Amino acid sequence: MNVQFAPTRPTGAYALALPVRGDDLLTDRLASLPDASRTLAARAAESQRFERELGAVAETFLPEPDGVRRLLLVGLGASRDEPALWERVGGALTAKLLTSGETRLVVDLTGLDVAAADAARLAFAAAARSWRYDVYRTKQPKKQKPTLEEIVVVGAGEGAAGAWAERQALLDGLAFTRELVTEPANIVYPETFVERCRKRLEPLGVEFEVLDEKEMAELGFGALLGVGQGSVRPPRLLAMRWNGGGARDGGGAKPVVLIGKGITFDTGGISIKPAAGMESMKWDMGGAGAVAGTMVALASRKAKADVVGICALAENMPDGNAQRPGDVVTSLSGQTIEVINTDAEGRLVLADALTWAQRTYRPEVIVDLATLTGAMIISLGHEYAGLFSNDDGLAGQLAAAGTETGDRLWRMPLGDAFDKLIESPIADMKNVGPREGGSITAAVFLQRFIESGVKWAHLDIAGVAWSEKAGSLYDKGATGFGVALLDRFVGNFET
Repeated sequence: MNVQFAPTRPTGAYALALPVRGDDLLTDRLASLPDASRTLAARAAESQRFERELGAVAETFLPEPDGVRRLLLVGLGASRDEPALWERVGGALTAKLLTSGETRLVVDLTGLDVAAADAARLAFAAAARSWRYDVYRTKQPKKQKPTLEEIVVVGAGEGAAGAWAERQALLDGLAFTRELVTEPANIVYPETFVERCRKRLEPLGVEFEVLDEKEMAELGFGALLGVGQGSVRPPRLLAMRWNGGGARDGGGAKPVVLIGKGITFDTGGISIKPAAGMESMKWDMGGAGAVAGTMVALASRKAKADVVGICALAENMPDGNAQRPGDVVTSLSGQTIEVINTDAEGRLVLADALTWAQRTYRPEVIVDLATLTGAMIISLGHEYAGLFSNDDGLAGQLAAAGTETGDRLWRMPLGDAFDKLIESPIADMKNVGPREGGSITAAVFLQRFIESGVKWAHLDIAGVAWSEKAGSLYDKGATGFGVALLDRFVGNFET
Protein backbone atom coordinates (compact mmCIF):
# COMPACT_ATOMS: atom_id res chain seq x y z
CA MET A 1 0.00 0.00 0.00
CA ASN A 2 1.22 3.47 -0.86
CA VAL A 3 1.44 5.80 2.16
CA GLN A 4 1.54 9.60 1.93
CA PHE A 5 1.49 12.48 4.41
CA ALA A 6 -0.01 15.84 3.53
CA PRO A 7 -0.85 19.15 5.28
CA THR A 8 -4.33 19.38 3.73
CA ARG A 9 -6.88 17.08 2.15
CA PRO A 10 -6.27 16.30 -1.51
CA THR A 11 -8.75 16.82 -4.30
CA GLY A 12 -10.50 14.07 -6.22
CA ALA A 13 -12.16 10.83 -5.20
CA TYR A 14 -11.35 9.22 -1.85
CA ALA A 15 -12.93 7.92 1.31
CA LEU A 16 -12.54 10.28 4.27
CA ALA A 17 -11.89 9.09 7.83
CA LEU A 18 -12.16 11.34 10.88
CA PRO A 19 -10.87 9.93 14.18
CA VAL A 20 -12.98 10.96 17.17
CA ARG A 21 -11.95 10.84 20.84
CA GLY A 22 -14.36 9.88 23.56
CA ASP A 23 -14.46 13.42 24.91
CA ASP A 24 -14.63 15.21 21.55
CA LEU A 25 -17.72 17.09 20.51
CA LEU A 26 -18.85 15.42 17.32
CA THR A 27 -19.90 18.76 15.87
CA ASP A 28 -16.31 20.01 16.26
CA ARG A 29 -14.85 17.03 14.42
CA LEU A 30 -17.38 17.50 11.63
CA ALA A 31 -16.91 21.27 11.41
CA SER A 32 -15.16 21.09 8.04
CA LEU A 33 -18.26 19.63 6.40
CA PRO A 34 -21.20 21.60 4.96
CA ASP A 35 -24.17 21.95 7.32
CA ALA A 36 -26.32 19.35 5.59
CA SER A 37 -23.48 16.81 5.50
CA ARG A 38 -22.63 17.49 9.13
CA THR A 39 -26.20 16.81 10.21
CA LEU A 40 -26.39 13.65 8.08
CA ALA A 41 -23.10 12.29 9.45
CA ALA A 42 -24.08 12.96 13.07
CA ARG A 43 -27.47 11.26 12.66
CA ALA A 44 -25.89 8.29 10.85
CA ALA A 45 -23.39 7.85 13.68
CA GLU A 46 -26.15 8.00 16.26
CA SER A 47 -28.25 5.42 14.40
CA GLN A 48 -25.23 3.07 14.35
CA ARG A 49 -24.78 3.51 18.12
CA PHE A 50 -21.34 4.98 17.59
CA GLU A 51 -19.94 5.76 21.03
CA ARG A 52 -16.31 6.48 20.00
CA GLU A 53 -15.06 3.12 21.36
CA LEU A 54 -11.50 2.42 20.26
CA GLY A 55 -11.54 1.04 16.73
CA ALA A 56 -15.32 1.35 16.27
CA VAL A 57 -16.33 2.69 12.85
CA ALA A 58 -19.50 4.50 11.79
CA GLU A 59 -20.04 4.85 8.06
CA THR A 60 -22.15 7.11 5.92
CA PHE A 61 -22.21 8.57 2.39
CA LEU A 62 -22.25 12.32 1.88
CA PRO A 63 -23.46 14.12 -1.25
CA GLU A 64 -20.77 15.78 -3.35
CA PRO A 65 -21.16 17.96 -6.46
CA ASP A 66 -19.97 15.12 -8.67
CA GLY A 67 -21.32 12.15 -6.69
CA VAL A 68 -20.97 10.93 -3.10
CA ARG A 69 -18.11 10.55 -0.64
CA ARG A 70 -17.79 7.77 1.90
CA LEU A 71 -17.21 9.14 5.42
CA LEU A 72 -15.88 7.00 8.24
CA LEU A 73 -15.91 8.13 11.86
CA VAL A 74 -13.45 6.00 13.83
CA GLY A 75 -13.34 5.92 17.61
CA LEU A 76 -10.21 6.70 19.63
CA GLY A 77 -11.72 5.66 22.94
CA ALA A 78 -11.55 7.56 26.20
CA SER A 79 -7.91 6.87 27.15
CA ARG A 80 -5.20 8.74 25.26
CA ASP A 81 -2.43 6.42 26.48
CA GLU A 82 -4.13 3.20 25.43
CA PRO A 83 -1.42 0.72 24.27
CA ALA A 84 -1.35 0.33 20.48
CA LEU A 85 -4.14 2.93 20.14
CA TRP A 86 -3.13 4.17 16.70
CA GLU A 87 -2.42 0.67 15.42
CA ARG A 88 -5.97 -0.34 16.26
CA VAL A 89 -7.36 2.71 14.50
CA GLY A 90 -5.36 2.19 11.32
CA GLY A 91 -6.15 -1.51 11.24
CA ALA A 92 -9.87 -0.92 11.74
CA LEU A 93 -10.03 1.47 8.79
CA THR A 94 -8.28 -0.92 6.42
CA ALA A 95 -10.43 -3.83 7.54
CA LYS A 96 -13.48 -1.76 6.67
CA LEU A 97 -12.28 -0.59 3.27
CA LEU A 98 -9.88 -3.21 1.90
CA THR A 99 -12.37 -4.84 -0.48
CA SER A 100 -14.95 -2.02 -0.47
CA GLY A 101 -14.21 -0.69 -3.95
CA GLU A 102 -12.46 2.38 -2.53
CA THR A 103 -8.91 2.86 -3.80
CA ARG A 104 -7.83 5.84 -1.70
CA LEU A 105 -8.32 6.64 1.98
CA VAL A 106 -7.66 10.05 3.54
CA VAL A 107 -7.35 10.13 7.33
CA ASP A 108 -7.65 13.68 8.64
CA LEU A 109 -5.98 14.21 12.02
CA THR A 110 -6.28 18.00 11.90
CA GLY A 111 -7.11 19.42 15.32
CA LEU A 112 -6.18 16.30 17.29
CA ASP A 113 -2.57 17.32 18.05
CA VAL A 114 -1.25 13.91 17.03
CA ALA A 115 2.50 13.27 17.30
CA ALA A 116 4.34 12.42 14.09
CA ALA A 117 5.31 9.02 15.47
CA ASP A 118 1.66 8.20 16.21
CA ALA A 119 0.60 9.24 12.72
CA ALA A 120 3.23 6.88 11.34
CA ARG A 121 1.92 4.11 13.59
CA LEU A 122 -1.58 4.62 12.19
CA ALA A 123 -0.27 4.40 8.63
CA PHE A 124 1.81 1.34 9.52
CA ALA A 125 -1.21 -0.48 10.92
CA ALA A 126 -3.34 0.38 7.91
CA ALA A 127 -0.68 -0.98 5.57
CA ALA A 128 0.01 -4.06 7.72
CA ARG A 129 -3.68 -4.94 7.88
CA SER A 130 -3.88 -4.81 4.08
CA TRP A 131 -1.39 -7.67 3.64
CA ARG A 132 -2.76 -10.54 1.58
CA TYR A 133 -1.13 -13.53 -0.08
CA ASP A 134 -3.16 -14.39 -3.15
CA VAL A 135 -0.40 -15.82 -5.35
CA TYR A 136 -2.09 -19.22 -5.62
CA ARG A 137 -5.59 -17.92 -6.35
CA THR A 138 -6.55 -18.35 -9.98
CA LYS A 139 -10.22 -17.51 -9.50
CA GLN A 140 -11.62 -14.95 -7.08
CA PRO A 141 -14.97 -13.10 -7.02
CA LYS A 142 -14.55 -9.41 -7.77
CA LYS A 143 -16.01 -8.43 -4.40
CA GLN A 144 -13.27 -10.38 -2.60
CA LYS A 145 -10.39 -8.68 -4.39
CA PRO A 146 -8.56 -5.92 -2.51
CA THR A 147 -9.11 -2.45 -3.95
CA LEU A 148 -7.54 -0.10 -1.37
CA GLU A 149 -4.19 1.08 -2.74
CA GLU A 150 -3.31 4.31 -0.96
CA ILE A 151 -3.64 6.02 2.41
CA VAL A 152 -3.04 9.74 2.87
CA VAL A 153 -2.60 11.01 6.43
CA VAL A 154 -3.48 14.69 6.77
CA GLY A 155 -2.51 17.03 9.60
CA ALA A 156 0.21 14.84 11.09
CA GLY A 157 2.72 17.65 11.34
CA GLU A 158 6.40 17.75 10.56
CA GLY A 159 8.42 14.61 11.06
CA ALA A 160 5.71 12.13 10.06
CA ALA A 161 7.44 11.16 6.83
CA GLY A 162 10.69 10.51 8.71
CA ALA A 163 8.91 8.43 11.32
CA TRP A 164 7.24 6.49 8.52
CA ALA A 165 10.58 5.55 6.95
CA GLU A 166 11.44 3.48 10.02
CA ARG A 167 7.96 1.99 10.10
CA GLN A 168 8.30 1.08 6.43
CA ALA A 169 11.34 -1.04 7.29
CA LEU A 170 9.33 -2.82 9.97
CA LEU A 171 6.48 -3.35 7.53
CA ASP A 172 8.87 -4.94 5.04
CA GLY A 173 10.11 -7.34 7.71
CA LEU A 174 6.60 -8.17 8.81
CA ALA A 175 5.54 -8.92 5.24
CA PHE A 176 8.54 -11.20 4.71
CA THR A 177 7.74 -13.19 7.86
CA ARG A 178 4.11 -13.60 6.84
CA GLU A 179 5.15 -14.73 3.38
CA LEU A 180 7.46 -17.43 4.76
CA VAL A 181 4.91 -18.65 7.30
CA THR A 182 2.03 -18.68 4.80
CA GLU A 183 3.79 -20.58 2.02
CA PRO A 184 2.96 -24.31 1.87
CA ALA A 185 5.60 -26.84 2.90
CA ASN A 186 6.11 -28.10 -0.65
CA ILE A 187 7.29 -24.60 -1.55
CA VAL A 188 9.18 -23.48 1.57
CA TYR A 189 11.37 -26.18 3.11
CA PRO A 190 14.87 -25.86 4.60
CA GLU A 191 16.74 -25.34 1.33
CA THR A 192 14.24 -22.89 -0.19
CA PHE A 193 13.86 -21.05 3.12
CA VAL A 194 17.58 -20.31 2.91
CA GLU A 195 17.31 -19.27 -0.74
CA ARG A 196 14.50 -16.81 -0.03
CA CYS A 197 16.37 -15.27 2.87
CA ARG A 198 19.54 -14.95 0.83
CA LYS A 199 17.72 -13.30 -2.06
CA ARG A 200 15.98 -10.86 0.27
CA LEU A 201 18.76 -10.05 2.72
CA GLU A 202 22.10 -10.20 0.93
CA PRO A 203 21.31 -7.06 -1.11
CA LEU A 204 20.72 -5.28 2.21
CA GLY A 205 24.23 -6.09 3.40
CA VAL A 206 23.49 -9.09 5.62
CA GLU A 207 26.24 -11.72 5.81
CA PHE A 208 25.29 -15.39 5.42
CA GLU A 209 26.63 -18.67 6.72
CA VAL A 210 24.80 -21.91 5.94
CA LEU A 211 25.61 -25.37 7.28
CA ASP A 212 24.31 -28.36 5.31
CA GLU A 213 23.70 -31.84 6.69
CA LYS A 214 27.23 -33.04 6.00
CA GLU A 215 28.83 -30.10 7.77
CA MET A 216 26.48 -30.47 10.71
CA ALA A 217 27.25 -34.19 10.94
CA GLU A 218 30.98 -33.46 11.07
CA LEU A 219 30.43 -30.94 13.85
CA GLY A 220 28.13 -33.21 15.87
CA PHE A 221 24.63 -31.76 15.45
CA GLY A 222 23.05 -35.02 16.62
CA ALA A 223 19.85 -33.49 17.98
CA LEU A 224 18.99 -31.37 14.94
CA LEU A 225 19.95 -34.06 12.42
CA GLY A 226 17.91 -36.64 14.31
CA VAL A 227 14.77 -34.58 13.71
CA GLY A 228 15.41 -34.23 9.98
CA GLN A 229 16.58 -37.76 9.19
CA GLY A 230 13.10 -38.98 8.24
CA SER A 231 12.64 -36.39 5.48
CA VAL A 232 13.89 -36.24 1.92
CA ARG A 233 14.28 -32.49 2.53
CA PRO A 234 17.70 -32.16 4.21
CA PRO A 235 18.02 -29.83 7.22
CA ARG A 236 19.95 -26.59 7.28
CA LEU A 237 21.37 -24.20 9.84
CA LEU A 238 21.16 -20.62 8.63
CA ALA A 239 23.06 -17.74 10.25
CA MET A 240 22.47 -14.15 9.13
CA ARG A 241 24.71 -11.42 10.53
CA TRP A 242 24.02 -7.68 10.53
CA ASN A 243 27.01 -5.59 11.61
CA GLY A 244 25.22 -2.28 12.05
CA GLY A 245 27.12 -1.45 15.20
CA GLY A 246 30.47 -1.89 13.49
CA ALA A 247 31.49 -5.18 15.09
CA ARG A 248 33.49 -7.79 13.22
CA ASP A 249 34.93 -11.13 14.24
CA GLY A 250 37.71 -10.50 16.72
CA GLY A 251 36.63 -7.00 17.69
CA GLY A 252 33.81 -4.72 18.72
CA ALA A 253 30.73 -5.48 20.79
CA LYS A 254 29.34 -8.98 21.10
CA PRO A 255 26.27 -9.43 18.89
CA VAL A 256 22.76 -10.00 20.13
CA VAL A 257 21.74 -13.47 18.94
CA LEU A 258 18.18 -14.30 17.84
CA ILE A 259 17.37 -17.96 17.20
CA GLY A 260 14.22 -19.32 15.57
CA LYS A 261 12.74 -22.78 15.42
CA GLY A 262 12.30 -23.63 11.74
CA ILE A 263 10.34 -26.85 11.40
CA THR A 264 9.03 -26.25 7.90
CA PHE A 265 6.49 -29.04 8.33
CA ASP A 266 5.75 -31.08 11.41
CA THR A 267 3.89 -34.36 11.13
CA GLY A 268 5.08 -35.27 14.61
CA GLY A 269 7.34 -37.93 13.12
CA ILE A 270 6.76 -41.46 14.38
CA SER A 271 4.73 -39.92 17.24
CA ILE A 272 2.44 -38.74 14.49
CA LYS A 273 -0.11 -36.01 15.01
CA PRO A 274 -3.85 -36.50 14.39
CA ALA A 275 -4.84 -35.90 10.77
CA ALA A 276 -7.34 -33.15 11.60
CA GLY A 277 -5.59 -29.82 11.34
CA MET A 278 -2.19 -31.22 10.42
CA GLU A 279 -2.11 -28.98 7.35
CA SER A 280 -1.58 -26.04 9.69
CA MET A 281 1.81 -27.40 10.69
CA LYS A 282 3.37 -25.53 7.80
CA TRP A 283 3.63 -22.63 10.25
CA ASP A 284 5.74 -24.56 12.73
CA MET A 285 8.63 -22.48 11.42
CA GLY A 286 7.04 -19.30 12.77
CA GLY A 287 10.02 -18.64 15.05
CA ALA A 288 12.50 -18.84 12.19
CA GLY A 289 10.17 -16.73 10.07
CA ALA A 290 10.09 -14.05 12.75
CA VAL A 291 13.89 -14.02 13.00
CA ALA A 292 14.22 -13.67 9.20
CA GLY A 293 11.68 -10.85 9.13
CA THR A 294 13.42 -9.08 12.00
CA MET A 295 16.69 -9.19 10.07
CA VAL A 296 14.91 -7.58 7.10
CA ALA A 297 13.57 -4.81 9.35
CA LEU A 298 16.94 -4.18 11.02
CA ALA A 299 18.93 -4.14 7.79
CA SER A 300 16.32 -2.04 5.96
CA ARG A 301 16.47 0.70 8.58
CA LYS A 302 20.24 0.34 9.00
CA ALA A 303 19.96 -0.46 12.71
CA LYS A 304 23.05 0.60 14.64
CA ALA A 305 23.44 -2.73 16.37
CA ASP A 306 25.24 -6.01 15.82
CA VAL A 307 22.73 -8.84 15.49
CA VAL A 308 22.91 -12.46 14.39
CA GLY A 309 19.76 -14.26 13.33
CA ILE A 310 19.93 -18.06 13.34
CA CYS A 311 17.29 -20.39 11.91
CA ALA A 312 17.36 -24.11 12.78
CA LEU A 313 15.61 -25.65 9.77
CA ALA A 314 14.29 -29.19 9.38
CA GLU A 315 11.22 -31.15 8.31
CA ASN A 316 9.82 -33.72 10.76
CA MET A 317 8.52 -36.73 8.80
CA PRO A 318 7.64 -40.41 9.64
CA ASP A 319 9.91 -42.12 7.12
CA GLY A 320 11.41 -45.59 7.55
CA ASN A 321 14.61 -43.80 8.48
CA ALA A 322 12.89 -41.50 10.95
CA GLN A 323 13.93 -41.10 14.55
CA ARG A 324 12.09 -43.47 16.90
CA PRO A 325 10.71 -42.94 20.39
CA GLY A 326 13.34 -44.31 22.74
CA ASP A 327 16.31 -43.34 20.57
CA VAL A 328 19.21 -41.59 22.29
CA VAL A 329 20.99 -38.80 20.42
CA THR A 330 24.11 -36.87 21.30
CA SER A 331 23.69 -33.12 20.98
CA LEU A 332 26.35 -30.69 19.79
CA SER A 333 26.97 -29.79 23.43
CA GLY A 334 27.90 -33.40 24.16
CA GLN A 335 24.85 -33.94 26.34
CA THR A 336 22.76 -37.00 25.50
CA ILE A 337 19.00 -36.93 25.02
CA GLU A 338 16.51 -39.76 25.22
CA VAL A 339 13.81 -39.03 22.65
CA ILE A 340 10.56 -40.00 24.35
CA ASN A 341 8.31 -38.23 21.86
CA THR A 342 9.38 -37.37 18.31
CA ASP A 343 6.72 -34.65 18.24
CA ALA A 344 8.80 -32.71 20.78
CA GLU A 345 11.26 -31.92 18.03
CA GLY A 346 11.51 -28.14 18.22
CA ARG A 347 13.54 -28.20 21.41
CA LEU A 348 15.95 -30.65 19.80
CA VAL A 349 16.80 -28.41 16.85
CA LEU A 350 17.05 -25.40 19.15
CA ALA A 351 19.39 -27.22 21.52
CA ASP A 352 22.05 -27.61 18.83
CA ALA A 353 21.45 -24.11 17.48
CA LEU A 354 21.92 -22.64 20.96
CA THR A 355 25.21 -24.49 21.43
CA TRP A 356 26.55 -23.53 18.01
CA ALA A 357 25.59 -19.88 18.52
CA GLN A 358 27.40 -19.68 21.84
CA ARG A 359 30.54 -21.37 20.52
CA THR A 360 30.62 -19.27 17.37
CA TYR A 361 29.66 -15.78 18.56
CA ARG A 362 30.21 -15.81 22.36
CA PRO A 363 27.14 -13.63 22.87
CA GLU A 364 26.03 -12.07 26.12
CA VAL A 365 22.35 -12.11 25.11
CA ILE A 366 20.32 -14.81 23.31
CA VAL A 367 16.60 -14.77 22.56
CA ASP A 368 14.97 -17.79 20.95
CA LEU A 369 11.48 -17.94 19.47
CA ALA A 370 9.56 -21.11 18.79
CA THR A 371 6.07 -22.42 18.16
CA LEU A 372 7.11 -24.94 20.76
CA THR A 373 4.23 -26.35 22.81
CA GLY A 374 0.50 -26.82 22.67
CA ALA A 375 0.64 -26.42 26.45
CA MET A 376 1.43 -22.75 25.92
CA ILE A 377 -1.90 -22.29 24.18
CA ILE A 378 -3.67 -23.97 27.09
CA SER A 379 -1.93 -21.57 29.48
CA LEU A 380 -2.22 -18.25 27.63
CA GLY A 381 -4.64 -18.84 24.77
CA HIS A 382 -3.98 -16.70 21.74
CA GLU A 383 -3.43 -13.44 23.61
CA TYR A 384 0.15 -13.69 24.85
CA ALA A 385 3.38 -15.51 24.07
CA GLY A 386 5.12 -17.18 26.98
CA LEU A 387 8.33 -15.57 28.21
CA PHE A 388 10.95 -17.62 30.05
CA SER A 389 14.28 -16.14 31.08
CA ASN A 390 17.24 -16.64 33.38
CA ASP A 391 17.69 -12.86 33.75
CA ASP A 392 15.19 -10.39 35.20
CA GLY A 393 16.62 -7.42 33.32
CA LEU A 394 16.36 -9.17 29.97
CA ALA A 395 12.85 -10.35 30.75
CA GLY A 396 11.87 -6.79 31.62
CA GLN A 397 13.27 -5.41 28.37
CA LEU A 398 11.38 -7.96 26.32
CA ALA A 399 8.14 -7.47 28.23
CA ALA A 400 8.38 -3.70 27.76
CA ALA A 401 9.02 -4.12 24.03
CA GLY A 402 5.99 -6.38 23.84
CA THR A 403 3.77 -3.82 25.53
CA GLU A 404 4.97 -1.04 23.22
CA THR A 405 4.47 -3.03 20.02
CA GLY A 406 1.41 -5.10 20.84
CA ASP A 407 3.36 -8.39 20.68
CA ARG A 408 2.46 -9.14 24.26
CA LEU A 409 4.43 -11.46 26.54
CA TRP A 410 3.62 -13.11 29.86
CA ARG A 411 6.48 -14.29 32.02
CA MET A 412 6.41 -17.92 33.10
CA PRO A 413 8.49 -19.66 35.81
CA LEU A 414 11.61 -21.80 35.60
CA GLY A 415 13.20 -23.83 38.39
CA ASP A 416 14.79 -27.00 39.67
CA ALA A 417 11.45 -28.65 40.41
CA PHE A 418 10.60 -28.54 36.71
CA ASP A 419 14.12 -29.44 35.64
CA LYS A 420 13.92 -32.70 37.55
CA LEU A 421 10.91 -33.73 35.48
CA ILE A 422 13.08 -34.27 32.39
CA GLU A 423 15.64 -36.56 34.00
CA SER A 424 16.18 -39.77 32.01
CA PRO A 425 17.11 -43.20 33.39
CA ILE A 426 19.55 -43.87 30.54
CA ALA A 427 20.68 -40.45 29.20
CA ASP A 428 21.47 -36.98 30.49
CA MET A 429 17.88 -35.92 29.89
CA LYS A 430 14.71 -36.81 28.04
CA ASN A 431 13.00 -34.49 25.61
CA VAL A 432 9.63 -34.39 27.36
CA GLY A 433 8.36 -34.44 30.90
CA PRO A 434 4.86 -35.24 32.16
CA ARG A 435 1.79 -33.63 30.67
CA GLU A 436 1.49 -30.98 33.35
CA GLY A 437 3.72 -27.93 32.96
CA GLY A 438 4.59 -28.92 29.41
CA SER A 439 5.67 -25.48 28.23
CA ILE A 440 7.84 -25.05 31.33
CA THR A 441 9.62 -28.40 31.01
CA ALA A 442 10.32 -27.52 27.38
CA ALA A 443 11.89 -24.27 28.53
CA VAL A 444 14.06 -25.88 31.21
CA PHE A 445 15.20 -28.39 28.60
CA LEU A 446 16.51 -25.49 26.51
CA GLN A 447 18.05 -23.88 29.58
CA ARG A 448 20.33 -26.91 29.95
CA PHE A 449 22.11 -25.76 26.80
CA ILE A 450 22.77 -22.21 28.02
CA GLU A 451 26.31 -21.55 29.18
CA SER A 452 27.08 -19.80 32.44
CA GLY A 453 26.94 -16.02 32.21
CA VAL A 454 24.77 -15.86 29.09
CA LYS A 455 21.53 -13.93 29.44
CA TRP A 456 18.86 -15.99 27.72
CA ALA A 457 15.16 -15.73 27.01
CA HIS A 458 12.83 -18.21 25.35
CA LEU A 459 9.59 -17.05 23.74
CA ASP A 460 6.98 -19.74 23.14
CA ILE A 461 4.85 -18.25 20.36
CA ALA A 462 2.71 -21.32 19.63
CA GLY A 463 -0.55 -19.47 20.27
CA VAL A 464 0.24 -16.24 18.46
CA ALA A 465 2.16 -17.02 15.25
CA TRP A 466 -1.05 -17.94 13.40
CA SER A 467 -4.60 -16.78 13.98
CA GLU A 468 -7.95 -18.19 12.98
CA LYS A 469 -9.53 -14.75 13.35
CA ALA A 470 -8.55 -11.30 12.18
CA GLY A 471 -6.68 -8.89 14.44
CA SER A 472 -5.80 -5.20 14.32
CA LEU A 473 -2.75 -5.76 12.13
CA TYR A 474 -3.60 -8.95 10.29
CA ASP A 475 -6.36 -10.95 8.68
CA LYS A 476 -6.78 -14.66 9.38
CA GLY A 477 -3.50 -16.52 8.98
CA ALA A 478 0.10 -15.55 9.64
CA THR A 479 0.37 -12.74 12.17
CA GLY A 480 4.08 -11.93 11.94
CA PHE A 481 4.30 -12.02 15.73
CA GLY A 482 7.75 -11.26 17.03
CA VAL A 483 9.08 -8.97 14.30
CA ALA A 484 7.97 -5.68 15.87
CA LEU A 485 8.87 -7.02 19.31
CA LEU A 486 12.43 -7.97 18.36
CA ASP A 487 12.97 -4.84 16.29
CA ARG A 488 12.04 -2.74 19.32
CA PHE A 489 14.08 -4.92 21.68
CA VAL A 490 17.21 -4.55 19.54
CA GLY A 491 16.79 -0.80 19.92
CA ASN A 492 18.07 -1.23 23.47
CA PHE A 493 21.47 -2.21 22.03
CA GLU A 494 21.81 0.40 19.32
CA THR A 495 24.76 2.75 19.53
